[in-house]
Amino acid sequence: MAITAAMVKELRESTGAGMMDAKKALVETDGDMDAAVDWLRTKGLAKAAKKSGRVAAEGLVAVAVDGGVGVAVEVNSETDFVGKNAEFQKMVGDIAGAALGAADVAALAAADLGGKTVADTLTDKIATIGENMTLRRMARIEGDNVVTYVHNAAADGMGKIGVLVAMTGGDEALGKQIAMHIAAVNPAALDEADMDAAVVEKERQIQIEIARESGKPEQVIEKMIEGRMKKFVAESTLLNQAFVVNPDVTVGAAAKEADATVTGFIRLEVGEGIEKKEEDFAAEVAKAAQG
Repeated sequence: MAITAAMVKELRESTGAGMMDAKKALVETDGDMDAAVDWLRTKGLAKAAKKSGRVAAEGLVAVAVDGGVGVAVEVNSETDFVGKNAEFQKMVGDIAGAALGAADVAALAAADLGGKTVADTLTDKIATIGENMTLRRMARIEGDNVVTYVHNAAADGMGKIGVLVAMTGGDEALGKQIAMHIAAVNPAALDEADMDAAVVEKERQIQIEIARESGKPEQVIEKMIEGRMKKFVAESTLLNQAFVVNPDVTVGAAAKEADATVTGFIRLEVGEGIEKKEEDFAAEVAKAAQG
């Protein structure tokens, strides 16, 4: 039987399954709509799709290194409880391993993982564990020496914050200290040249307005802005920040003293930037009582 676009659309709307899954179900069942629904249910695909609207802001960040290549991936779940699940942790670790051969998150989703794509593996796990999950992002870095650090580790190589530091020179101990600094302080960029120009300009305009409110002469205002922008850059960039291990020196100075150069870093934190729905149960009950 010929499978039409209208049939695929109908099955998608009734089950919430993805387009390719809906089409495959219809092909497997020779266009029988009821049988196709059952086929999707047995594969766990309809169940997975119905969960896709729920916010997944928990989960894990995993890091992996192979030679001079390091990657960090974030896989989200709905609850922190799933992040402690050994089955989920193994999947996240496997995905991080696959990421070493992927250029970006789209390529990672299509990468092979034991005979299935990463995307299909995630879909199967949604059906098995019963929570919505997403492969949110990955980041890749290269360097002569790549060091990792995981904060609040749930298992080896994965936790709530994952950091990668690329260096030339130095040693593992220094790299680990710098990675811990990055986890704690969360710098916006490596150095001034690496900063987002729009962010810098926005801060400059704010400081101009603040300085002009003081009513001081223009030449004084210019010096005030210059000093404040230097402070802003110092506080925002890794190499210019006071080193948490020794606040008397900057990270850049500490690296130089150890004959090392930090060439880049990655910091991923679970759920950053995701808007979580805050539930006020008291208000919800009160509203229900009012009818």
